[in-house]
Amino acid sequence: MELEVRHLRVLCAIAELGSLHKAARELGMAQPSLSTQLRRIEEALGAQLFVRARTGCRPTPLGHLVLSRARPLVAEFAAIVTETRAAAARAAGGALLRIGATASRALPGWLRRLRARLPGIEPTLQMDVSANSLLGMVAAGRLDMAFVHEVEGSPLRVPRGLCLRVLVEREPQFVTLAADHPAAARREVRLADLAGERWMVDSTVDGEWDGLCRVLRAAGLEPDLLHGDYLTAYSLAATGEVVTVSQPTAHPRPDLAVRPLEGDPIGVRLLLAARCETELDRAYAELEAAYWEVARQAPAYQEWLARSARSAAADDGEPHPSGR
Repeated sequence: MELEVRHLRVLCAIAELGSLHKAARELGMAQPSLSTQLRRIEEALGAQLFVRARTGCRPTPLGHLVLSRARPLVAEFAAIVTETRAAAARAAGGALLRIGATASRALPGWLRRLRARLPGIEPTLQMDVSANSLLGMVAAGRLDMAFVHEVEGSPLRVPRGLCLRVLVEREPQFVTLAADHPAAARREVRLADLAGERWMVDSTVDGEWDGLCRVLRAAGLEPDLLHGDYLTAYSLAATGEVVTVSQPTAHPRPDLAVRPLEGDPIGVRLLLAARCETELDRAYAELEAAYWEVARQAPAYQEWLARSARSAAADDGEPHPSGR
């Protein structure tokens, strides 16, 4: 077996994340496949590069030596790919604005506004459930910017040198449940009202499983937690099989109720990341406009924003603009 750049990228991912499971997710591989590939790399080199333990993987002394040579090679190769693609786009008479994002209803409006304001630029979109993966791609030059969310209590791993701009410091996360669920009649749902429910959450989204577990335990609840993507979760919620966490901008549906949780126990921070402030300036205003456009289209969120503005105004005696 001859080592290739993809093998070096595997070693770097395992070392950075400290876990075969996390590295496999980052690389888009199944964990057994990654374990087999690591074993073959070690066999080719004739030495063990990582110590496997219940707490994760850590490099051996020889592993540190290999990684010290692998990291600059992987970074240089990524730079070659980035520069080549940019040159190809220029030669074709256009330029790409490579955007990465976790899920958001603001994305279509953002892209539409960017195309209108930057007619010589073609924005492209790469979706990923992992905000950490997207930030790593921006740092490596494979994306120009990324719009991501950071779950409260689960800080993202922000690579050194990235610039961040906060779109929303704390966006409350709502609960989605069947429209005929008894708790749907309430303006705000108490966690205690959902004590007997099964929750579905996508555990591949950075921080969401841990964040929900912390909130439920703090409320004294130990419900069944099921893993599933959010499209499946919404389908099951509509039939009363599960309840699920949702963004407050979620589009209304007649068979689903989207409600705030009493006390807003779950929150996320919305961030735009790029390698420099100039890149952020190119796209931030359009993202902000697109986000608040979809916020105005979500009745439960609009009502929540209005209540929050009234509460803030009552606290300091000054009027606050609704919706911001």
